[in-house]
Amino acid sequence: MIAEAGHYALVLALALALIQSTVPIAGARMRDVALMNVARSTALAQLLFVAFSFTALVMLHVNSDFSVVNVFENSHSMKPLIYKITGVWGNHEGSMLLWVSILALFGGLVAAFGNNLPRSLRAHVLAVQAWIASAFYLFILITSNPFLRIANPPIEGRDLNPVLQDIGLAVHPPMLYLGYVGFSISFSFAVAALIKAASTPPGRAGCGRGRWWHGSSLRSASRWVRTGPITSSAGAAGGSGTRSRMLP
Repeated sequence: MIAEAGHYALVLALALALIQSTVPIAGARMRDVALMNVARSTALAQLLFVAFSFTALVMLHVNSDFSVVNVFENSHSMKPLIYKITGVWGNHEGSMLLWVSILALFGGLVAAFGNNLPRSLRAHVLAVQAWIASAFYLFILITSNPFLRIANPPIEGRDLNPVLQDIGLAVHPPMLYLGYVGFSISFSFAVAALIKAASTPPGRAGCGRGRWWHGSSLRSASRWVRTGPITSSAGAAGGSGTRSRMLP
C-alpha cells in the first residue's frame, strides 16, 4: 500500500507541475494576479506530494519490503539503518526520485520565500522550474519507476553495493544533487527573463522602476543563484575526501 501511495503521489506531482508550467505564464500575459499566484500554490503542493513519495520509498527500504523491486535489488534485512536509508539513492530509480525531490524543493522555496520578487518574475521562474520537473516526472514514471512490485516477493534482498556503504558516500550524493539541481534556479531565472523580454512590446522594456531587471530584482535573484555553486562545492570537497580515504 505504501508503494502504491508513493506512486500515486508522484503522478499527482506531475499533474501539478503541468498546471504550474502553463497557467502562471498565461496569467502574466493577461496580467491576472490570481492566475500568476497559481504558481505559488502549485509549487508548494507539488513539493508536498514529492516529499510524500520520497518518504514512502524511504519507509519501504527501512521496513525491508522486498516485494518492491527497488528494495529487493538495493537492500538487505541485516543492513544497518543508515545504509538502508542511503540505499534509497544508491541506485538509478531512487537517485532520480531524490533529484526531482530537490528540484521541487527549490521551487517550493522560491514560492514560499520569494515574496520580494516581482509577481510576474516569480510566476515565470516557477513555470520554467515546472517545465524541468515535468520532464523528470515523465522520465521516472515511464522508464524508472521506483515503486514497481514483484509478483512473488523473495525472502531476502540482494544488498547495496559494498562500495556505497560508507558514511561519506551517504552524504556526498545529496550534497552534490543540491548543487547540481540548484543550478536549475539560475536557469529558470535566465529563461524567465528571456520570456518576459520577448513578450514585452518595443519601447516598454526598461523604463524606470517598471524595468524587468531593476536593481532589487537582480539582488533578489542573486540570493537564489548562489545556492548551486556553494552546495556543489561542498559536495565535491566531501566526495574527494571520501575517495582519498577509500582508494589506495
